[in-house]
Amino acid sequence: MTVRSSELEHLKEMLLKMAALVEAAIKKSVDSLVERESGLAHQVIKEDQQINTFDVAIDEECVRLLALKQPMGKDLRFITTAMKITTDLERIGDNAVNIAERALELNQEALLKPYIDIPRMSRIVQGMVRNTIDAFVNEDGRLAREVIIRDDEVDDLNELVWKELMLIMTRDPSTVSRAVKITYISKYLERIGDHATNIAETVVYMVEGKIIRHMLPEQI
Repeated sequence: MTVRSSELEHLKEMLLKMAALVEAAIKKSVDSLVERESGLAHQVIKEDQQINTFDVAIDEECVRLLALKQPMGKDLRFITTAMKITTDLERIGDNAVNIAERALELNQEALLKPYIDIPRMSRIVQGMVRNTIDAFVNEDGRLAREVIIRDDEVDDLNELVWKELMLIMTRDPSTVSRAVKITYISKYLERIGDHATNIAETVVYMVEGKIIRHMLPEQI
């Protein structure tokens, strides 16, 4: 029994909806920090349940298709890739919740410094998440590779944030608590970039049948 195209389209639609929720969660969590708007952070925490619900529903649908249709070749790679993607999307949602929780704490304290690099990191990882899903839906290995390359930008900004905050803490020990929370947020964004990269690598395998995990940039 073959997998119907309508079943694969339904799977795509669920993934797109889950990814849209995840991308919005990243934006809201960082906006909550930058705009000192705690209501947005509460939204992210509350709406994470929707992301978890999609995670379970997509996994169940994938298992159903694997068990009943026993797909082969391209359809098999598509379904197994979808299962892996939902895992990374769910973890991205968890990191957005972590950002929101730190934002709630920081919003109750005096502003340590203007947020410049954190919003930049957020915009990059939001774009990475969006592009990985586009690459999956359109079976675009080139776009997936572009996402992988962009992860270096996120890593560089994370290091920049860490160095700047270390300098601030060294000069004024009273800033330590706030500075450490900001470093956590930077690290959460860096992890989101890693999860987007995982998705992109999985998409390349789906499209080309090539495993590129752990490869050097020039080998990808």
